[in-house]
Amino acid sequence: MADRALARKVLQTEAAAILALVERVDERFDRAIELLRQCRGRVILTGMGKSGAICQKISATLSSTGTPSFFLHPAEAMHGDLGAIQGSDVVVALSYSGATDEIVSLIETIRRLGAKLIAITGNGRSALALAADVALDCSVTEEACPLNLVPTASTTAALAMGDALAMTLLAEKGFRQEDFASLHPGGKLGKTLMPVDALMHAGKHCPIVRADTGMRDVIYEMSSKGLGMACVVDGADALLGIITDGDLRRLMEKGGDIRSLAAADVMTRGPVSIPPSTLAAEALNIMEGRKITSIVVVDGGSRRVVGVVHVHDLWPADPF
Repeated sequence: MADRALARKVLQTEAAAILALVERVDERFDRAIELLRQCRGRVILTGMGKSGAICQKISATLSSTGTPSFFLHPAEAMHGDLGAIQGSDVVVALSYSGATDEIVSLIETIRRLGAKLIAITGNGRSALALAADVALDCSVTEEACPLNLVPTASTTAALAMGDALAMTLLAEKGFRQEDFASLHPGGKLGKTLMPVDALMHAGKHCPIVRADTGMRDVIYEMSSKGLGMACVVDGADALLGIITDGDLRRLMEKGGDIRSLAAADVMTRGPVSIPPSTLAAEALNIMEGRKITSIVVVDGGSRRVVGVVHVHDLWPADPF
């Protein structure tokens, strides 16, 4: 059986390391956010070993939330990649000891170029901390490793501090859902945060009939567009009602010849509709709540039909 007590101790130690950071969100954190907010270049993350892996994640989070960022391997930097650093950049360096040779070797170049330096370290008196414009304290009382050797609690704390920086910066910049969607065009997140006018069936792909359209032509329009419904509009293309496969099925079950009817005789009046700016997630919530598979998108003022969004349009094939 696995050593559950050890596993629980690991989680408790790492949780304690993160909670200890809460009281360290002070004026130094404010200064770091100000440097990041004022950055006119890129935010460059650098660190060796496991700190480097944490840097890559922080850099990816910054990039995905509107702050241009990349990871620079400190050893590669000393062998030709220093040209990636410009004076308008902010370098965020991770080193728990603050004395990692490859990191310390970068300090002179960073200072010569005029780039700003933020240190995330466990040693506030280290060479890295003293040389930085601001040093954030990520020290831990112990690692979660039973030998107190493997970077565990310290890397978790550094990652959490990186997330705190990224999320605070996101809010400072006024980053919105729409901005997030534009940077995540693929997968579930991208689709659900898009406005429906980016996903809807519009133009010749939107099933539209007039109030006086005969049922033969209504059925053809519904079948050819493949959405299981049709919008019924007036002469100005304003929405009057909708006809669904279910409406036709119920009508035929009652008997009688539907060929003599027009769209206005069959349609459901006053259907649910949404404006083009509605987020896909909101549209999906409406459809699930009302147990419908399609929703009409209309211009807010004229009620003119501009498209139809189907529930399948909001269910991406890949989850993320």
